[in-house]
Amino acid sequence: MALSTIFSFLIVSAVYQTISTFVRTYRTPTNEYTEHLVQMSTRKIESEKTRLHPRNRNRKRYDLEALVTSCPELKPYIATNKYGTDSIDFSNPIAVKLLNRALLAHYYGITFWDFPDTNLCPPIPGRADYIHHMADILADANLAKIPRGHSIKCLDIGVGASCIYPIIGVAEYGWSFIGSDIDEESLEIANHNIDSNALLKKKVELRLQKDPHHIYQDILAPAEKIDLTICNPPFYSSTKNAAQENRRKVKNLSRGKKRKSRRNFSGKDNELISQGGASVFIRKMIEESRNFADNCFWFSSLVAKQAHLKGIHSALKRAAATQVKTIPMGTGNKSTRIVAWTFLSQAKQKEWRETRWGSENEEE
Repeated sequence: MALSTIFSFLIVSAVYQTISTFVRTYRTPTNEYTEHLVQMSTRKIESEKTRLHPRNRNRKRYDLEALVTSCPELKPYIATNKYGTDSIDFSNPIAVKLLNRALLAHYYGITFWDFPDTNLCPPIPGRADYIHHMADILADANLAKIPRGHSIKCLDIGVGASCIYPIIGVAEYGWSFIGSDIDEESLEIANHNIDSNALLKKKVELRLQKDPHHIYQDILAPAEKIDLTICNPPFYSSTKNAAQENRRKVKNLSRGKKRKSRRNFSGKDNELISQGGASVFIRKMIEESRNFADNCFWFSSLVAKQAHLKGIHSALKRAAATQVKTIPMGTGNKSTRIVAWTFLSQAKQKEWRETRWGSENEEE
């Protein structure tokens, strides 16, 4: 083999190894924005995030110029990387928050969205996917037609200061929302976001859960009907667990650079931590949902860890759910899933469809 050929082979191998190492470095964080950083930081950029739901407005690669037009404050946090591509530092919580604000303005018409840096800053693409998949579940029970409009009511358990699920649900499908939370301050901030956007006014009602041991009780009235519930449960079982995960994530996002260990997505303890973690919280949710079996068509929750599914499905079997759906979701290299369940018989589902969705079920 000629020396020039060997030399060329070694160069190609070295370049491939460098790129491969770069991508592997970013496969470990759980934050939904991780893959977007990879996509915007390599020469060969994917034009579409194919793992997102087909109706998700965030499928296409970020148009940073358009986003800066919607949110000028984002501009200082955009920099050209060594590949000559504009990108954002996703380990910086300020940059992540401003990106979210830009996305909400650009895609969803939200003119004001703010909350203290201590509150959870949710990534928009994954949250939008949850809403779209739940719309599909409703459509499956409605002759393949998505129920739309203000008569469709959704309960968001743990709405938070960002009020993100109601924002997307109202913008995409015109649904009305009940947002519950155990933190009164978060509800006050969420209410300010609602009042500051004409799109959301009179579409979102916030309710304080005074007893943190309850989920549906004291939030839903005995005869109140809602079409679906959604929940992004507290993920961590303890402050220590949350701190360990955050250090790992920041290290990976920073690619070995020394940074102060701070959450790039923020979050108050009550938003992130629950005794026993997400699995215990979801099983508790399932048990309590039995008491509201006739109040809601579809209950649901995000399930971050595949390992939790077995226990959750067992809990649903014990609760005598009549139908269970497990829907995989993914953003970049992060995989998650929705588990949805109902206690309604086929006859009651038909009655629900005809009485609640029959006359109000027109596409907008």
